Amino acid sequence: MILVTGGAGFIGANFVLDWLAQGDEPVVNLDKLTYAGNRENLAAREGDTRHVFVQGDIGDTALVSQLLAQHRPRAVLNFAAESHVDRSIHGPGDFIQTNVVGTFRLLEAVRTYWDALPAGEREAFRFLHVSTDEVYGSLAPTDPAFTETHRYEPNSPYSASKAASDHLVRAWHHTYGLPVLTTNCSNNYGPFHFPEKLIPLMIVNALAGKPLPVYGDGMQVRDWLYVKDHCSAIRRVLAAGRLGETYNVGGWNEKPNIEIVKTVCALLDALRPRADGQSYATQITYVKDRPGHDRRYAIDARKIERELGWKPAETFESGIRKTVQWYLDHPEWVQRVQSGAYREWVQKQYAGGAAAA
Repeated sequence: MILVTGGAGFIGANFVLDWLAQGDEPVVNLDKLTYAGNRENLAAREGDTRHVFVQGDIGDTALVSQLLAQHRPRAVLNFAAESHVDRSIHGPGDFIQTNVVGTFRLLEAVRTYWDALPAGEREAFRFLHVSTDEVYGSLAPTDPAFTETHRYEPNSPYSASKAASDHLVRAWHHTYGLPVLTTNCSNNYGPFHFPEKLIPLMIVNALAGKPLPVYGDGMQVRDWLYVKDHCSAIRRVLAAGRLGETYNVGGWNEKPNIEIVKTVCALLDALRPRADGQSYATQITYVKDRPGHDRRYAIDARKIERELGWKPAETFESGIRKTVQWYLDHPEWVQRVQSGAYREWVQKQYAGGAAAA
């Protein structure tokens, strides 16, 4: 049995679905179901006795302690996080509460549980913390990619809160001996991605005939990782990662945002052409850049390949085609996640920004 936090969100839900497809080990899935947590992401496992869903907060010590005592997981995987940079700029408090205070309370509940385990179970137990490359800050065009020893230089409330959570995880290992593992991943994309982030927003807006808002000159560079590749990396780190170590997980796909947008447009032109015969690229609209927008992220993923034999299975070309096709095949999912609150948020962003990347 494993306990997954944040398992109804984009990456967490993909991980839970992949985990249950790979084997029979059950999952207890704890998710607060904020705007980006969606039970529908897990619809394929409704009625599966191997999947126990619990709505709740990682900061609820009593609930987490109860779940640990009841289910006795051999590992806890922490995906739970507020993760949208633009939202962190408008309202940083939620990010501090979930990513910093929530992680602290989760660590304390897990430490109490782990301390009481029999010796053999204590040694086998793992706490895996899922984090981001944004904790490392921004790179110049010619700088080498982020390695695991790169200095932390977070530039947004989101990345600062994730950096704080990473430091807490490290401290609980070095101070208390908690057997932790940390992964720092690059930009994920794929199925079930909430349509406020760059790729799904471009797909959804293009099909709706809306502008495709691109920050500044669109030359912000990101490393793109297909979400199912990220899931396989986490499974590998959980199975064989060295205690206390950090593993950077990337897709070896550095691309500027404007190239991503144009690629999405070209795929839609081929797969779902506009009625007027025009390219979706005519809908691209440049908008004012967001405050403190990091110019470039890049992940050096050689450590995880060297030590654990992991590397991504998807190229960007294969992954982005699968992603666009998934959104074309699931219009009902898109329609249902576009709640009133979501529409209000996008409207707010149009006034001074665009999608996060």
